[in-house]
Amino acid sequence: MARITRPGLCICSAATIWGAVSACTAAAQSYSGLLVIRVFLGVTEAVFFRAAWYDRSQLGQRLAILFMFQMLGSAFGGFVAAACLTLDGWYGIAGWRWLFIVEGTVTVGGGIIFALIMPEFPHNARLLTPVERDYAVWRLQMEAGAGETHEEATVWQGFKLAMMDPKIWALVWCGGMGQAMGTIVNFFPTIVSTLGYSSLITLLLTAPPYILAAIVFYVISYISDRRNVMYLIIVSCLGVAVTAYIIALSTLTTGARYFAMMLMPSVCSDPQIMLYKTLHLHMARPFPKRAAGVAMINAIGGLSNVWGSYLYYDGPHYYAAFGCLLGCTFSFFITITLYLVHVRRLNRLLGGTPEDQCKAMKSGVTQHQVDMGWRYVGY
Repeated sequence: MARITRPGLCICSAATIWGAVSACTAAAQSYSGLLVIRVFLGVTEAVFFRAAWYDRSQLGQRLAILFMFQMLGSAFGGFVAAACLTLDGWYGIAGWRWLFIVEGTVTVGGGIIFALIMPEFPHNARLLTPVERDYAVWRLQMEAGAGETHEEATVWQGFKLAMMDPKIWALVWCGGMGQAMGTIVNFFPTIVSTLGYSSLITLLLTAPPYILAAIVFYVISYISDRRNVMYLIIVSCLGVAVTAYIIALSTLTTGARYFAMMLMPSVCSDPQIMLYKTLHLHMARPFPKRAAGVAMINAIGGLSNVWGSYLYYDGPHYYAAFGCLLGCTFSFFITITLYLVHVRRLNRLLGGTPEDQCKAMKSGVTQHQVDMGWRYVGY
C-alpha cells in the first residue's frame, strides 16, 4: 500500500477478493484445500488493518469498532446461517456450502459499492481541505516520525525486515494463541447447546455474549487509548479467560456455565485488539514492515483456526478444547511478558547514551524517532 495512491480503493478491492476467496470455501473438498484458502484469507485481511489516519489516542477505539461489528455479526449471524442452511440440497449443494457462497457474494457486492466512497491517505484525501490534509499528516509525523507520505522502503524490504524482527514473531505467536482461543466463536452455538435448551432458545442465548463482547471491546479500547496501556489489559483478559475455561471444565451447573460462556467471546478477542494496536505503534516505521507484520499475524496466526477446529468433541465438558485453550492462554501470557521485558530494555537504551541508542536502532527504530524521543508505549 506504500505505492498505492488510492488505498481506499485498495481496501475495497481486498474486501472484494476476500469475498471471492471466502466463497471458494464452498468448493473445498479436502483439508489441504481448506488450509490454502485460510492462508489466502489471512493475506487479504491484512489490508483491513491498515491504519494511516489515527494516532495512539485513537487507534485502539478504531480497531475495537472493527472487532465490535465482527461480534455483532456473530450475534445475529446464527439467524442468517439458519436461513442459508434451509437451502441444503438446492442444485445438489450442501447447506454449509451455501452459507459461504452467500457470505462471499454479499461481501463482493459491498466491496464494489464502498469503493466509490472510501477515503485515501491523509495527504491526498479528497474529503479534506489542503490545510486539513497538512494537519492530518503533521500530527502522525509528530508521533511516529516521517514516512507516511515519503517511505523509501519497498514492500519486499519491509517483508524482509518483518521476517528478521523477533518482536514481530513474538506478536505472531501471541496472535496464533489468541486465534486459538477465538475458535470458541466458531463452535459457540454447539457449546451453548450443552445447556440443554431447545434449538430456538439456544440460538437466542448465543446473542448476549457477543453483544457484551462488543460493549467490552469499546470500553477497554477507550481505556487503552486514554491511559496508554496495552499489556495490563492483555493480561487482565487472559486472567479472566483462565477463570472461564476452568468453570467450563469443572462444572455442569447451568448458571455457572452460562456465566463462563458470557465471558468467552470477550476474553478471546480483546487481547487480539491490543496485539494489533501494539504492532501499529511499535512497528511504526517503515510501514511496509508494519503491513507485513499484520499479514503474518493474520496468515500464520490464523492457522490456529484450522487445528483448533479439531478440539471440540466429547461435550459438554470439552476437555480437549478447554484444556488446550488453557495452555494457549498461559503460552500467550509468557510470550507477551517476555515481549514486555524486551521492549522495556529497548526503552532504556533509547534513553541512554548515543551508543545505547545505536543498539536500540538495530531493532528498527529510525534516527528521526530517536531525535523525537520516541518510545515503545503501553508496556
